[in-house]
Amino acid sequence: MAVDYAVIVVYLAGMLAMGWWGMRRARSKSEFLVAGRRLGPSLYSGTMAAIVLGGASTIGGVGLGYQYGLSGAWMVFTIGLGLLALSVFFSARIARLKVYTVSEMLDLRYGGGRAGIISGVVMWAYTLMLAVTSTIAYATIFDVLFDMNRAVAIVLGGSIVVAYSTLGGMWSITLTDMVQFVVKTIGVLLLLLPIAVVKAGGFGAMKAQLPTEYFDPLGIGGETIFTYVLIYTFGMLIGQDIWQRVFTARSDRTAKWGGTVAGTYCLAYALAGAVIGTAAKVLYPKLGSPDDAFATIVKDELPVGVRGLVLAAALAAVMSTSSGALIACATVANNDIWSRLRGLGRTPAENADDHDEVKGNRLFILIMGLAVICTAIAIDNVVEALTVAYNLLVGGLLVPILGGLVWKRGTVHGALASVVVGGLAVIVLMATYGILANEPVYYGLLASLAAYLVVSLATPATDAAVLTAWRGRLAGRSAELASEPAPVSQ
Repeated sequence: MAVDYAVIVVYLAGMLAMGWWGMRRARSKSEFLVAGRRLGPSLYSGTMAAIVLGGASTIGGVGLGYQYGLSGAWMVFTIGLGLLALSVFFSARIARLKVYTVSEMLDLRYGGGRAGIISGVVMWAYTLMLAVTSTIAYATIFDVLFDMNRAVAIVLGGSIVVAYSTLGGMWSITLTDMVQFVVKTIGVLLLLLPIAVVKAGGFGAMKAQLPTEYFDPLGIGGETIFTYVLIYTFGMLIGQDIWQRVFTARSDRTAKWGGTVAGTYCLAYALAGAVIGTAAKVLYPKLGSPDDAFATIVKDELPVGVRGLVLAAALAAVMSTSSGALIACATVANNDIWSRLRGLGRTPAENADDHDEVKGNRLFILIMGLAVICTAIAIDNVVEALTVAYNLLVGGLLVPILGGLVWKRGTVHGALASVVVGGLAVIVLMATYGILANEPVYYGLLASLAAYLVVSLATPATDAAVLTAWRGRLAGRSAELASEPAPVSQ
């Protein structure tokens, strides 16, 4: 195990070193929060794939494969479909807005008002819980490595992510995510996948030893797949953590095609996780929990050195999602909530001198990071926490965001009604049916859509000047800060 420990220690030290290096580049608000909006295709694709494929996609994806077979790929597959839809249909328009948060987009589209701060609170809750659930996964990985206490493992893993994120912001996260993308690709796709299949005797032996439903592409159930689409595919379209990566693209083309490459990679990753889980079912048919499949096959079947690299891949998956959610949470907390409550909220056009705001954003990452670590230690049920986050996100924000992008008749009153009605409906229905039930997101989304349509049609149309300014931003006619550096080639 000494070699495995050395691999992990070198990997973690490398993450901190990149955080320190990224600090030298983060000299303005734009550099700190969105990497200066100048990532080329290679960096953009790798970091986008890294953030969406976290611990749930890696450890959870293998667990679903263990439980359902190949159809266990559907959860991660719908994440990939959401990223593809975002990239093909919306990313170019989003990138041209030159904003920092989803709430700023709502302000631009609807002409300001209370919808922005309310949507900011919902988005903050979502990103906070996403960061928390990612941070909890450190306990599983460090338990395999060091038999470490749960709280200590969370503090150790969380502190490293908070440290490099606080130092260099999006630049540090971009650099570490790119390394994490490479480590995940080598560890999961190139090493663990073929080794697991070979250890299980090959696909022929797997088919002979498992029930036929393990190889049914729809074996997990149509209702489950539909729910995954509602939560994860739609969630990819509107999450601050995902949009903030779109904002880093140096051009429309980079956002569209770089995201398409990342989405396609996610589809392959989904199938790989399901196959690894299916192989684990052959090797260990009576595990106590499906989520133990990843750790068990890594610990028992991989040779020294390779085991350390694959565990580093699992750490990479967790850290990429955790750091992306953390900076998104801090950005929303500072720009959409705190600054507005203090009466210091500014429009994107007023961000002419953002160099001095780096310190404030760095402080918010530190504060939110500490909150994430403390919350992760206190929470036991990861699935319920993540379900609450996604239900609120989709039920409260999907309609006003996509409606603002595709329907010019939508109004600020309709958007506000949609957020409030959808969010309250989700909360009430979770209390009634249970947090893990499907009904809250189904009916909450329908209630949000109905409120948006009815109130928008019943209230005066958005001011023509607001729509004109909005169309100008979508067309890219409002330039970003002249002081920003020119794009760099990748």
